[in-house]
Amino acid sequence: MTTHPDLHRYRVDGRQTFALARRIIAYNPALFVLNMVLWASVYLLPAAMAWTVSELFRRLELVTPGPGAELTPVWLMLGVFAAIRVLRFGVFYAAFLKFIELIGTTGALLRRNLLNYLLTASGTRTLPDTPAEAVSRFRDDVEDVNQYIEAWVDGFGMALFVLVSVWLMLRVDPLLTLLTVAPLFLMIVVVSRLSPRIRTYRRRMREATARVTDFIGETFGAVGAVKLAGREEQMVAHLRRLGETRQKAALGDVLLTELIRGVNTNMVFLATGLVLLLGARLVVGGQMVVADFVLFIGLLPRLTGTLGFFGDWIATHRRTGVAFERMGRLLTDAPTDEPARHAPLGLRGELPALLPQAALAEPLRELEVRGLSAQYGHEVGASGGVQDVNLTVRRGQFVVVTGRIGSGKSTLVRALLGLLPHQRGEILWNGERVVDPASFFVPPRSSYTAQLPGLFSDTLRENVLSGSGEERLDRAVRLAQLDTDLAQLGQGLNTPVGARGVKLSGGQVQRTAVARMLARDADLLVFDDVSSALDARTESALWDALSRELDATCLVVSHRRAALSRADWVVVLGGGRVLDQGPLPELLERSAEMRALWAEEAD
Repeated sequence: MTTHPDLHRYRVDGRQTFALARRIIAYNPALFVLNMVLWASVYLLPAAMAWTVSELFRRLELVTPGPGAELTPVWLMLGVFAAIRVLRFGVFYAAFLKFIELIGTTGALLRRNLLNYLLTASGTRTLPDTPAEAVSRFRDDVEDVNQYIEAWVDGFGMALFVLVSVWLMLRVDPLLTLLTVAPLFLMIVVVSRLSPRIRTYRRRMREATARVTDFIGETFGAVGAVKLAGREEQMVAHLRRLGETRQKAALGDVLLTELIRGVNTNMVFLATGLVLLLGARLVVGGQMVVADFVLFIGLLPRLTGTLGFFGDWIATHRRTGVAFERMGRLLTDAPTDEPARHAPLGLRGELPALLPQAALAEPLRELEVRGLSAQYGHEVGASGGVQDVNLTVRRGQFVVVTGRIGSGKSTLVRALLGLLPHQRGEILWNGERVVDPASFFVPPRSSYTAQLPGLFSDTLRENVLSGSGEERLDRAVRLAQLDTDLAQLGQGLNTPVGARGVKLSGGQVQRTAVARMLARDADLLVFDDVSSALDARTESALWDALSRELDATCLVVSHRRAALSRADWVVVLGGGRVLDQGPLPELLERSAEMRALWAEEAD
């Protein structure tokens, strides 16, 4: 199935946000409940301390002055107060450790599910936005969900604290208690009115941040081109404009958040001032004892701050809805609950062993393409792409797809491998139809090197292995003609390649990608013009080594004579269609396009 993510707009309402959060919590409910219990204890112990201090004053009022005064009740309450203080420190330490475990688990689950779906889901996978935007889903949006889970943990303990505090205060004076809790209801009204703006401002800020980081990443990958064109000032100016846009978006988001917090805080302070004034008048008038006033004073600061938390919680809920929306857009056609799907994480004990590469059930005998049409637009007939391509590759053949720039060579192999959705046609492996090329054409069936390969900012060794075992490392480096470069690189295979391979030459980047492909055995090797940055001698050595040492079938996109002269079969493309195909000598006799390409390469 082929999906076009730009056709979908994701919206997550309040009920879906609750449902996804419950699903995440259910992954390890015991850990979540333990956190709730521990943090509830952390929040309830201050209420116990306030009550203890109140009772201490009450007993002091009952003490009769004199040498024989009975002070045992006073000392008892002082001991209880000290014990509660010590207990709270221990409980807080335990709660903090378990909270780190909870947040680490929920964050790992979300990131694991996002990455797993992108790598293993059926159909052609294309990012709906820029790579930087995708990275922000793994970083910022996951962090927003973690903050939401944290709010639920804190909210339970704070709600208990509010209930206990309100109960204690109602026993003293219902009117003062009402003035204390009134800001909570006012805050709910204020934040509910601002909910649409909260979502909009958070979405704008995330998108603006992604544009900045994406531009920075692209700039690092094109430093040489920028310097060669002398466009440094223009690049800096564009980055400045992007930064200003992000600054405005972030400022709007932060100002709205601080506005909510400021309104909440001012409401709380107003209520606190009224309570202190009225309480002081009651004490002076003899309508309230000092012990009860001390109880109010002890509970009031934390109670008002707790009420402010519930105002922030509503805003957190809205922002989490935006985070889930952005995750859903990244995963395109995934089920709604895919980010919260339960799966093993292996966070404890030994790291799980890597699964061995599956054995190839049926080695390639024949790969057939029938009437394949693939366009970059959504409809057949859109500009670019290939139309009605028929092609057969038999085991052991060296097949070359050639043509002029823009003839559709790369589009053909990308559509064949499922990296680009195709609108018509079918692909058959040993006569059996391939339903999902993107999942099918992976090692050990097929391995692919792109025209512009991407390297990781790691060592040469890690780029070649990419998780494979080292038993094929030396052979892969030798076959890719990379072994002669190791002495020049200083640290050999341990040489850092820099961001996207910026420390390597173009030919070294291509040969590193070829070595990476050869580090895992595959029946079909697909090369998309990987020799474009190689000199003739190196390219010849590469093809000679592959034909001499590997029993592999090669599908090569190239216009170079070194590849064409070795081809068992050549496919000539023009305007997205197959102009002719057959052995090279026959094509040179009957195809004017092939003769023109051959002559141009000679020139």
